[in-house]
Amino acid sequence: MLKKCKLQNEGCRNIEHVIAWTPSSREHYRKDRISRITPEKMWNKKGITWTIVSAKKDGNFRELPKACQYNSVSPTVFLKEHNELDYLKILIFVNSVVSTYLLSYLNPTLALNVSNILSLPFELSILDIGVERDKEILEISKRDWNNFETSSNFQCLPELTEPLKASSLQQSFTNWQVHCISQIKRMQELETENNRLFIEAYGLQDELTPEVPEDQITLARADREADIKRLISYAIGCMMGRYSLDEPGLIYAHSGNQGFDPSRYKTFPADDDGIIPVMDLDWFPDDAASRFVEFLKVPWSSDTMEDNLKFVADSLKPKRGESPTDTIRRYLSTNFFKDHLKTYKKRPIYWMFSSGKLKAFECLVYLHRYNEATLSRMRNSYVTPLQGKFNARIEYLRNEIDAATTASAQKKMQKGLDSLKKKQAELTIFNEKLRHYADKRIELDLDDGVKVNYGKFGDLPAEKKAVTGKK
Repeated sequence: MLKKCKLQNEGCRNIEHVIAWTPSSREHYRKDRISRITPEKMWNKKGITWTIVSAKKDGNFRELPKACQYNSVSPTVFLKEHNELDYLKILIFVNSVVSTYLLSYLNPTLALNVSNILSLPFELSILDIGVERDKEILEISKRDWNNFETSSNFQCLPELTEPLKASSLQQSFTNWQVHCISQIKRMQELETENNRLFIEAYGLQDELTPEVPEDQITLARADREADIKRLISYAIGCMMGRYSLDEPGLIYAHSGNQGFDPSRYKTFPADDDGIIPVMDLDWFPDDAASRFVEFLKVPWSSDTMEDNLKFVADSLKPKRGESPTDTIRRYLSTNFFKDHLKTYKKRPIYWMFSSGKLKAFECLVYLHRYNEATLSRMRNSYVTPLQGKFNARIEYLRNEIDAATTASAQKKMQKGLDSLKKKQAELTIFNEKLRHYADKRIELDLDDGVKVNYGKFGDLPAEKKAVTGKK
């Protein structure tokens, strides 16, 4: 994650990486034989790009916005004289069944090269068949991509927006399912009609059929487990101040917590410091699980709160005997960060700090709100108080063991006591390490990227090797 990407309102698919584009960065790329950049005459031009290697010849052609660069694995073609309508016609054509058919003859290999695309026999006059339909195809695709927080133009979860949001989470999800099905069906209709017209224009009625199978439509499908995890991720974002229930889109993604405005989070307040404890037990009133429960009370009716909690928990593979809150807490403690790493391709925006294997203490920190005082605040507000809570709990268990009237009760409490003592020892070591790094008052330079910055904290962060590639 580098400086804020200037792709707002683009909403194009598969834009997942941001590169530094300062004058010094460009000079570096010019000199680096491995990281060569495209010629300057090709900058800030809109094009059509695709993945060069594909088992099929459909290519999955996409827009290349002006603010993007292409490379050897995502080749791109440009119009000599840019005309928005001509560009749209060509984009629709290369995604048609006719294009796939022709490309299979032009190049029988897996690699789809620029020369193959330039060899396609078409005239813009032939492609002038239903521009409004083509615009609708593009808009459906863009809206679908923007439903996910990895899009640069993400606004809000669709289940939280009109007309999909209902009085309960379950009904909102059902509405999302219906919406996905309707969009897929509509896209099938539009693409099938385009195929029919292209087939007729090229006289290929005896060779091709226009129908588009549903599994070839790459729009989102409702997935209860995945969508609930996305809801939890969005809720974490609202806790951190990245998003807000009061405004659409990205609210805060600057550096060092500078310019953070708490007044933009009235409906659901953002955390004071961007530090959210993630605990396996209820040690803090403002930990991730407790705050998620608070979050659920805001978008949906209070009358459906218990049903909403159960709907979330039942989507996360609950264990027998667990309460819904316990299931949610377990997911946050054991799997949320792993899922977050997958979503952001091992470049997390919420960083997990962990005491170690026993998880005596863990918390998430929003990298854009991290500053040189964050570790001291983590230690003073959470780790040191948790040591006191552990000590009190240990003393309580000792007294309960002495007062127990059965051997089984004593054994059960002794097991809990032994476990807590081990966590206490882990927490003590973590506290000393945390003090050491807090005294350094480490600063981040977001232009260095997550990989470099994540490695500045020794073994305090979780999954360090996965992020930095180093032990």
